[in-house]
Amino acid sequence: MTHQITKPPPADRSLAVRLNRWMMVLSRRYLTFLLTVIFIFAALPVAAPILMRVGLTAPASLIYSAYSPMCHQFAYRSLFLFGEQPVYPRATVSLPGILSWEAYLPTVMQSLGDRLDQSNLAMETNARNFRGTETMGYKVAVCQRDIGIYWALFFTGLVYSIPRIRRVVRPCPIWLYLLLGLAPIGMDGFSQLFSYLPGFWVVRETTPAFRFITGVLLGVMTGWLAFPYLEAAARETYQEIAVKFARRSLRKAAQ
Repeated sequence: MTHQITKPPPADRSLAVRLNRWMMVLSRRYLTFLLTVIFIFAALPVAAPILMRVGLTAPASLIYSAYSPMCHQFAYRSLFLFGEQPVYPRATVSLPGILSWEAYLPTVMQSLGDRLDQSNLAMETNARNFRGTETMGYKVAVCQRDIGIYWALFFTGLVYSIPRIRRVVRPCPIWLYLLLGLAPIGMDGFSQLFSYLPGFWVVRETTPAFRFITGVLLGVMTGWLAFPYLEAAARETYQEIAVKFARRSLRKAAQ
């Protein structure tokens, strides 16, 4: 993205001028700043199990707690690092060579210091509180779907940052965003939710791969929708401030 910079007089240190200068810099570098924030946001959940592995449980706990309001953090819907399996799905999900979450319940209960209780409420509470063991590994601080969303959004932004691509890409149509981004997650999530309520249908859990893929789809579609609009807004902001500085310079020259 090429801009023609119009700088205000160096001697002018007023707050308004400084704010406009900062806005010009931010409008030119917004994508770098935004991708840095997204990268940190996507990397911290992965850092949590790494910190647990090396014994830094206090900072790991801070990460788990910080992301808790944003995600259910159910262990049976999360990725695990450094353990016997990368996932521990519910027994209703049958994966070759993968033992179910229920098979590991004695280990989970021993870790939590709790008694064995396989009711749905106890299962969800324990799955949320459980962070891992040396045998099972340690869970990523958000679920498989969320980690797919965050990293897909970051990599979509990296692709969009290529100037040749940024010049030609337009925002995706809303109907396509709804069809490919929101619909798969909505149908999957609500069908799982309702299956745990009495009187609906048989309890179901989708596979970790499907959960991750639907997250990736939402992340890609969100980036495709949002980044072109942000680019247009940044260009407009830059041009408006550049025009202000140009007019201001002309007025000073005329005095």
